[in-house]
Amino acid sequence: MDGAVVVDKPSGWTSHDVVNKVRRLAGTKKVGHLGTLDPSATGVLPLVIGRATRLAQFYTRNDKVYEGVIHFGYSTDSYDADGQPTSPARDVVLDREQLDAALQKFRGTFAQVPPPISAKKIAGRPAYELARKHEPVELKPVDVEVYSLDIVRMENCEAEVRVHCSAGTYLRSIAHEAGQALGCGAILKSLRRTASGDFKIEAGLTLVQLVTLAEAGRFHEAVIPAAQLLPEFPAEMVDALTAGQIRNGRDFRISPFHVRPAVRFVKAVTPEGQLVAIGEARLPHLYHPVLVL
Repeated sequence: MDGAVVVDKPSGWTSHDVVNKVRRLAGTKKVGHLGTLDPSATGVLPLVIGRATRLAQFYTRNDKVYEGVIHFGYSTDSYDADGQPTSPARDVVLDREQLDAALQKFRGTFAQVPPPISAKKIAGRPAYELARKHEPVELKPVDVEVYSLDIVRMENCEAEVRVHCSAGTYLRSIAHEAGQALGCGAILKSLRRTASGDFKIEAGLTLVQLVTLAEAGRFHEAVIPAAQLLPEFPAEMVDALTAGQIRNGRDFRISPFHVRPAVRFVKAVTPEGQLVAIGEARLPHLYHPVLVL
């Protein structure tokens, strides 16, 4: 089984917990994730399985779509509901115009400081290890981009938002800084990821569903074949002889008669639908295999 599984991660599970569970269900140690989710978050957690784990390098900049609820009235050290309060709770009545104005600075490209309780590394150690030992945490700002940030619903002291953003964007930091801007404090109460790159929540399977498939000997039905991944890379059909040459590191040619713009990467695929390699352009219509499955 070489491909991907889109897991609808439950709350309370770490991304590594899910990886270990799917390793047991799939019967292989070759399982990896394409971007973590906080334990309290739910939603799209794409996993790659088998030889498809080698494709992870092409997914490092996938954009994300989130739905979250921001609670205004107090702040915590983790910027979410799991942390320790850092300010007293107070009653807040939200004004939509004021909130939208406070969120405006988080639209577009800006430098964001990650939360102190995060997996960001400081001298090789995760920031959360230092923060939980009350050691100083100084994280450098990282440039992120928010393509859209919409207020979906407001009720009392809470606002539901939908965010489309670049990889590496922390909604916890947005919630925290919005609370500071409004002078009342805020936390990210809940978070659900509905898309990670090409992987959508509609294709997500719960762990219960995956267990059911595995017990019936049908786990393979949950796997998106490797050849269907990276749809932005055109697929080039190769015969058995060419496939063998590609596996030996030989360059391969693609048809000059295909009407499509020049692309950096193509997928070499057999007539049976097996992904052989990812090729990178060297000359017009000539590609070098930079990754062979």
